[in-house]
Amino acid sequence: MDDSLILEVADFEHDVLTGIYSEETGRPQPLRFTIQAQMKPLRRYDPDTSLDHSKNYMDLKFAASEALPEGVHFKLIEAVADHVCETLFLQDRRITAVTVKIVKLAIAEADEMIGITLHRERRE
Repeated sequence: MDDSLILEVADFEHDVLTGIYSEETGRPQPLRFTIQAQMKPLRRYDPDTSLDHSKNYMDLKFAASEALPEGVHFKLIEAVADHVCETLFLQDRRITAVTVKIVKLAIAEADEMIGITLHRERRE
């Protein structure tokens, strides 16, 4: 079995125009993102291994916030997740797979988690 490295940002919240909620209210709805980006790891990470041998975690947050086009209404949250995956694949060729979990906070009634998880592998 090959080694793998998964970078993760969990429980990041950002407002996005999506779904029936945004369609009915005209306002973005709060979403909670957990993003995992899989990369092939180095054989070994020594204390002096430089930062460019991994990925900046802030890039994962960027893909689920500022990289989303402002004013665009994503009818499905699946489209939001797909945009996050594509953004990360375009940012860094070392990323081999991305998993995006999105929880729709505005429609929860009893603290349940309603949403989707999309997993994409790099095609090439």
